[in-house]
Amino acid sequence: MAGSELYERFMALHTREGGLVMPNAWDAVSALVLMNVGFEAIGTSSAALAATLGRLDGRHAVSRDEHLKHAQLLSQLTGLPVNADVEDGYGATAEDVAVTVDEAIAHGLAGIGIEDTTADPGDPIREFDDAVSRVRSAVAAAKRRIVVTARTDNFLQGRPDLVDTIRRLTAFAEAGADVLFAPFPPDLDSLVKIVTAVAPTPVNVLISPADQVLTVAELQKVGVKRVSLGPALYTNALTALEQAAQALKTGDIASATAGISFDQVSELLSPKP
Repeated sequence: MAGSELYERFMALHTREGGLVMPNAWDAVSALVLMNVGFEAIGTSSAALAATLGRLDGRHAVSRDEHLKHAQLLSQLTGLPVNADVEDGYGATAEDVAVTVDEAIAHGLAGIGIEDTTADPGDPIREFDDAVSRVRSAVAAAKRRIVVTARTDNFLQGRPDLVDTIRRLTAFAEAGADVLFAPFPPDLDSLVKIVTAVAPTPVNVLISPADQVLTVAELQKVGVKRVSLGPALYTNALTALEQAAQALKTGDIASATAGISFDQVSELLSPKP
């Protein structure tokens, strides 16, 4: 599928009534399970991918090439639009971000996320003009061939500045970003203010506001157009593993081995006619 067609397919999920839930996969089989359940698009998770490789999430813990090949595999196996969580766009300059966008398109991806993070604990958020310039560069490179999600990490980085968050998201929209994202607004009121301020540009929410976990229907009711989960499904799976391991430690083989069979995994991986 050509980039422009993939762009249109993915954007249509955001603009329809209710929008979409876009769960994040961490490997081939998790992506296939999500596809089999019926999700219409999936995202990668830089944190979950790094963890599967034995690395601690952080700026470029996973290289651009590793991440894009991972996302390409998920796309090829599932046939679904895949959104790549590529942190700050892999590069010190706006031009570097454009290269990452070009590479993501070449790898057949439907979407790409660009954050305003620096990975400097002392100064974790990029200056306003620099952040906007990087989004503008991503949009110019995308040329409506890949959906650009522009993200500010103010709330994640302990900067509960709603005014600056809205200022950044509004500027990202004016720069041409297709989707906007500010993970974990402190409460529902803040989320509503964000959605209202940037309308009609679709807003992605990571799980829910920080103060409560709402249902998908409740998020859609206030205008959220995309819900993602970051590494939460991955850690949920690890919880199941830990529970199975604890059962095995007590000698309970039946509980430790309950769940889908490997024949089902093989079926998911088998080429379809």
